[in-house]
Amino acid sequence: MAPEDSLIYTYIFVFLAAGIASAAGPLIIARLIRPQRLPGAVTAEPYECGMPTRSSAWDSRYGISYYLYALIFLAFEVDVLYLFPAVAAFDNGADAQAIMLLGLFLAILSLALVYAWKKGSFEWKTPEIPRAPAATKDHL
Repeated sequence: MAPEDSLIYTYIFVFLAAGIASAAGPLIIARLIRPQRLPGAVTAEPYECGMPTRSSAWDSRYGISYYLYALIFLAFEVDVLYLFPAVAAFDNGADAQAIMLLGLFLAILSLALVYAWKKGSFEWKTPEIPRAPAATKDHL
């Protein structure tokens, strides 16, 4: 093996070690300097935006409106991604037909948005939490 080959392998090893160190280094440092957890029920409970949790994740049920909201978001996000190549094509010059097709695409997209809006898909409704009846003098 020529000396140049061993130098190439040395470079590969050094870059591999640097890559592993740059990936594992922050994880190890964060583990060393993080605050220690205090045992207890409050620290083991997940934090839900300042609201007390009602049940575990496996016991609770989510309304269908959350899924509809997410699906509508994904649909419009993917549709917007189709606009980038169209706008890039306009840089080279586009004829009237291409502009009309892009306008038709945006009109259909807008109609879908109006339909979802009229259907009430964007209204955020929180489910009612059943409360225990208040104690009366008869029960005391």
